[in-house]
Amino acid sequence: MSVEPVLSLTHRDYWHCFEQLLKQDTCGRLGAVSLAVQQTIACPKLLTAQGRGRFFIRLMLSRRILGNVVKHLCCNTIFPFTLVFSANGTLLHPPLQNCSFLDESWLLPVCETHEAVPCRELGMVLRYLNGRVFVLELLHGRMAQVNKFAEPGDIIDEINGISLRNSRNGQAGVLLSQLRGQPLTLRVLHWRGEDGAMYRPLVSLLQRLQQENPSLWFGPDPARILYSVRLLGKANIGMVELFQHHFPEISCVGRFGQPDFTIFAFCVV
Repeated sequence: MSVEPVLSLTHRDYWHCFEQLLKQDTCGRLGAVSLAVQQTIACPKLLTAQGRGRFFIRLMLSRRILGNVVKHLCCNTIFPFTLVFSANGTLLHPPLQNCSFLDESWLLPVCETHEAVPCRELGMVLRYLNGRVFVLELLHGRMAQVNKFAEPGDIIDEINGISLRNSRNGQAGVLLSQLRGQPLTLRVLHWRGEDGAMYRPLVSLLQRLQQENPSLWFGPDPARILYSVRLLGKANIGMVELFQHHFPEISCVGRFGQPDFTIFAFCVV
């Protein structure tokens, strides 16, 4: 049983403004834009209006016609709205294939595509959670563990171009069985971001995985040396003097003493 909102009013996202372009374009002047709207609607990785709006904006940025779209909307005043864009490199050159988390966030996970030679089994234990296919374990000696293209906590986003977004339990296994003996192309979303920290939109899901499997560990990359530092005090010593000394000369717990200044640090390992 569905419950109608009060006075039949529904929350409208800016995606609904873009959708109206198909009805407004009676003369075919916005052919490229209409095509992009249809492409956005057809994307199987997008489940919400907010996700479709974010994908559409990235698509328009990549085709360098977003300005024309906004001008058209402002002139026709379909709905009053305000759009704010961050003109950084990520938005100006958006990787459109990496769109599975646009429903949740503008932030993109680290996405990699891996080729696998024909084999009987990849050697991965999978866990289906919130419509996503998580890697739970890599079996020792199997292809996935040897090639190291994924680690526990990563998400299998696509197999041979077939999206696994909003997957049912067992769907990836059925697909892999059908493709057994064929070359595989897997798109993997890593739980670890580019800075080595946990990808924020995944935090709650990874916590659930860890509660179910206490042996899972989502810590810092062993290849990176990270320190947790607590500030105990500060002194004005000047920028030039600070960078004249190599890091090994400064104790991780203690001070670097000179007649003129002192550097305080406390490191929790």
